[in-house]
Amino acid sequence: MTGLEALTIGRVGVDLYPQQSGVGLAEVESFAKSLGGTATNVAVAAARLGRRSAVLTKVGPDGFGDYVRKALRDFGVSPDYVGTAPDLLTPVVFCELNPPADPPLLFYRAPIAPDLALTEDEVPWEVVDSVPLLWVTGTGVSAEPGRTTQRRILERRARRGHTVLDLDYRPMFWPDVETARTEIGWMVDQVNVVVGNRTEVEVATGTGDPDEAADRLLARGVRLAVIKRGAEGVLVATEHERWTVPPCRVEVVCGLGAGDGFGGALIHGLLSDWDPHRIATYANAAGALVASRLACADAMPTGSEIEELLCR
Repeated sequence: MTGLEALTIGRVGVDLYPQQSGVGLAEVESFAKSLGGTATNVAVAAARLGRRSAVLTKVGPDGFGDYVRKALRDFGVSPDYVGTAPDLLTPVVFCELNPPADPPLLFYRAPIAPDLALTEDEVPWEVVDSVPLLWVTGTGVSAEPGRTTQRRILERRARRGHTVLDLDYRPMFWPDVETARTEIGWMVDQVNVVVGNRTEVEVATGTGDPDEAADRLLARGVRLAVIKRGAEGVLVATEHERWTVPPCRVEVVCGLGAGDGFGGALIHGLLSDWDPHRIATYANAAGALVASRLACADAMPTGSEIEELLCR
């Protein structure tokens, strides 16, 4: 892939969705697989909007790893930076579609996920230096050696271009909130765009109040803070202005992946040099469309679908 525009770093896996709704995992009779993982879904969402994207991650030497690489190619995302951890398995995630807005997840990532086994010698440093947009996640620093590797990436990047932190806080990946706050908080000081929901910004900044959290992020050198507030819309803040974008009303089928659809649209807006209000409005619509569908990567919307929702 020439002219790479966005490199995302982090989680990849195979999502297994129940084919029967309204029941617990014990009652599910069959599942369908889909490409998953936050950083991976974001890269897919950006590709759906015409952006040349790639994901830096790792899989296991198994059939699911082969599936990941093929699915990425099919979605138009470069698999060139997907490595293999020889002694680990490609993660799988079981989703329970009840409640649909915030379905429980069962992660199989033991003893450690391959994406957290990323080492410095597996990083394409020339891409880190030159790609217009670099996307990192809070989960990426939840364990070693991925933590040190992602720290080195951000130090090398030095906030050039668009350097985006998706807070991506998953409590099951951390021993406690304070450890997460320390590690994710360090990342805040190395990026210029931060995106997350109220729970995630509270972990990163110590406050769940969206305006106060935005103030704290901006005071630490972030130039754009994007705080997702669910049914209350999205707060987007810069040093000089802030807006609250109202939510898009849709019937929620599965809330999983909505934030990743939002992220891919955020990438598109940043690379298009749109103003922050337009970016947040567009990304909010993208996330709503994903929430109205089942699956993550497969559910990412096209630009025409987003524009159609915005014009209603």
